[in-house]
Amino acid sequence: MCIFRYLCNKYGFEINGNIVMMKTKYFLLVITLMLASQFTFAQGKNKVIIDPELKQNVMIGYVDKEGLKTGEYGYYFNSQYELYSISDKTISKLKEKMGDVAVTIVLGTWCGDSKIQVPRFIKILDAINYPADHLNMIAVDARKEGLVVDIKPFDIERVPTFIFYRNGNEIGRIIETPKKSLEKDLMKIIR
Repeated sequence: MCIFRYLCNKYGFEINGNIVMMKTKYFLLVITLMLASQFTFAQGKNKVIIDPELKQNVMIGYVDKEGLKTGEYGYYFNSQYELYSISDKTISKLKEKMGDVAVTIVLGTWCGDSKIQVPRFIKILDAINYPADHLNMIAVDARKEGLVVDIKPFDIERVPTFIFYRNGNEIGRIIETPKKSLEKDLMKIIR
């Protein structure tokens, strides 16, 4: 009860039965909203941390294309995106098949394969006008942890890992590098 009285006095609340209860509820609501806003802000996209193992900046948690195009990773993303070419024939085939497919990409902005394959894959998605709300990208550190995102359910061993879903069920993966090409491996998965 001493802490309660201290807080009431500190914030100007009078201890008079129902009045203090109303003010206490208001005070708790304000505190809850403040904490919730901090938590929401902490889970924003395109966060950068210093990886304790690599001793370098890495993106962590949810990321998007705009975040990948900037900063240290941006050089690799932009160059690979521009250099990669896709055939029009492949694009039309993929457009037909990708409509009901959701994609999750788990990547490392520190990883050589991610620096090459993720921009190329994003270029393919852009070419088929793939809806951004069907794509989740999660950046991990060198320990393959997303910190603010639990990636354990994805069972990630190597990055990048491209995971494809239809009707909420996993239908396939491309892990690290494609066997033939991103487009051919993707066509094999979604057919």
